[in-house]
Amino acid sequence: MKPDLRTVLNREIIIGDGAMGTFLYQLGFPVNTSYEELNITSPDVISDVHGQYLNAGARLLETNTFSANDYKLARFGLESKVEEINRAGVRIAKAAAGPEHYVVGAVGSICGGKRLNISKLELSRNYEQQIDALLSEGVDGILCETFYSLDEMRIALHSVRKYSDIPVICQFAVDQVGRTQDGFLMAEAFSTLRNEGADILGFNCHSGPQGIMSVMEQLDGPLSMPLSVYPNAGLADYVDGHYVYGASPEYFGECATSFVDLGTRLIGGCCGTTPDHIAAISKALNNVQPPPLASIEALSTESIHVVEQTANEGGRGNGRHASDPNIVDLVKERHTVIVELDPPRDLDITRFMQGAHVLKKAGADALTLADNSLAVTRMSNMALGHLVSIETGLRPLIHIACRDRNLIGTQSHMMGFDALGIDHVLAVTGDPARFGDLPGASSVYDMTSFEIIRMIKQLNDGVAFSGKPLKQKANFVVGAAFNPNVKHLGKAVQRLEKKIASGADYIMTQPVYDPELITAIAQETRHLEVPIFIGIMPLASGRNAEYLHNEVPGIQLSDEVRARMSGLEGSEGRAMGVSIAKELLDTAMEHFNGIYLMTPFMFYEMTAELTSYVWQKSGRALAPLFRL
Repeated sequence: MKPDLRTVLNREIIIGDGAMGTFLYQLGFPVNTSYEELNITSPDVISDVHGQYLNAGARLLETNTFSANDYKLARFGLESKVEEINRAGVRIAKAAAGPEHYVVGAVGSICGGKRLNISKLELSRNYEQQIDALLSEGVDGILCETFYSLDEMRIALHSVRKYSDIPVICQFAVDQVGRTQDGFLMAEAFSTLRNEGADILGFNCHSGPQGIMSVMEQLDGPLSMPLSVYPNAGLADYVDGHYVYGASPEYFGECATSFVDLGTRLIGGCCGTTPDHIAAISKALNNVQPPPLASIEALSTESIHVVEQTANEGGRGNGRHASDPNIVDLVKERHTVIVELDPPRDLDITRFMQGAHVLKKAGADALTLADNSLAVTRMSNMALGHLVSIETGLRPLIHIACRDRNLIGTQSHMMGFDALGIDHVLAVTGDPARFGDLPGASSVYDMTSFEIIRMIKQLNDGVAFSGKPLKQKANFVVGAAFNPNVKHLGKAVQRLEKKIASGADYIMTQPVYDPELITAIAQETRHLEVPIFIGIMPLASGRNAEYLHNEVPGIQLSDEVRARMSGLEGSEGRAMGVSIAKELLDTAMEHFNGIYLMTPFMFYEMTAELTSYVWQKSGRALAPLFRL
């Protein structure tokens, strides 16, 4: 007979399995069906997935029952099969696992970050029905996963404890802010759940390894109980109608030991992970002995203090003049620098506006503001763009995503830009909402990036999206995004040609970290008539470098850059990041007039120094050289 899961996790590491749903999706099963129904219609498929994870090194399997509750199954007309599906899921997993491996019943959040019209009583009924079925087949524990609120997690935990003293694992899906959706710090949530009967606490989904690590480092006090982590394989990218995850198995293996050092005893994978990811974790942790839980002190994230640079430029500026040349005309004449500064996630805009003033003083030609990048809620870029124009005189270049607005909202938004005199925009698809800080939000996608470019340019012809004539014409200069960090650059350029055919006036690339790739881009795009702004984002630390390379779609770092950044943090890391960026600028300025600098973590001092470097190198030193 196997020892109790709690006992084992107190003294050793257990490797869990990886994703079920996204793995089935990769195998060709459509996303708009119930994967849990496969427990009764195609048990051999589920058994095979379990077997692949066991062969990869997993010692603990989750049942294929994440959404096997009355509320979720009713969407597919399967509400009468709750017990049958859950019991079948346990039987399949136990048959695959054999007597030596653990099987836990997977119970997913019903609300899933959404504000559903469902009472606590109804939630309890749903959880109790599912959990009773799982327990009846003899699972070794219950795993409550992908919960966003403490309130709902408590309901699920109480539902287990109503029937059994079985081991319970409680896992939250949170972003780097480290709070539940109902406002509790993770230390507070963990303390509550521990007092109410949870045995193992942890995180899964929503974030990749770095995001989860950053939250773990915020936990207060000694970690006296085992933690579990099941990260996503980075952030998902939406490519040609499919979700694609970029974090490699090798990266998961590298992160595994860091998780153990933070108190992790159960480690597996969530969305986007495969048997290869689990094999990499298993290999990395082979013969690794975890430190005693009582000896592990919670870590705090290092507070990074940056000297504030304020630009004393008097009171409010008068904004730009209508006669100013647009970015396209400017870049044909000389090197031109666009700097990105993300709107704040808070209501305080003090540091943002300080950054805008500093970048103006450094000589930036335009300040570009993303539209809730990575689907994380930020202050309106329209409002901030208007303030930037008025108070600094910098030209605002505003991103507009297909994700957040339908056709009505998009045209309304564009009409507002026109009224405010904001005439430079960048049309982007936008990262899926389900991977942001409000996963219950809808991703609209009424239009593709091609269509939104065409329709914005239609406003320049005095024609509304509906086809009706407008009383006057707009004057938008529309940019398109380009990701050159791909295996087949030629194919990516072909896609870019379609955006130009749709009406794109200029191109802004994802950040590039390889001088040879910059040269290749110049060669592959030399036939294009629109200007290209090469994206360069200085790295802030070694961890930042690994996060970008492994978890953020569309960004790839060279091995050399990663090696140079490895282990560097704080001011030392930022100084190296700026040094690497200058080397990239040396190559970029040989081939392109357009430079697109992206500010990391509001460290605008870094992009101000790089802006000054461009002017110094081009002989147009309009501002003193900034130094970190």
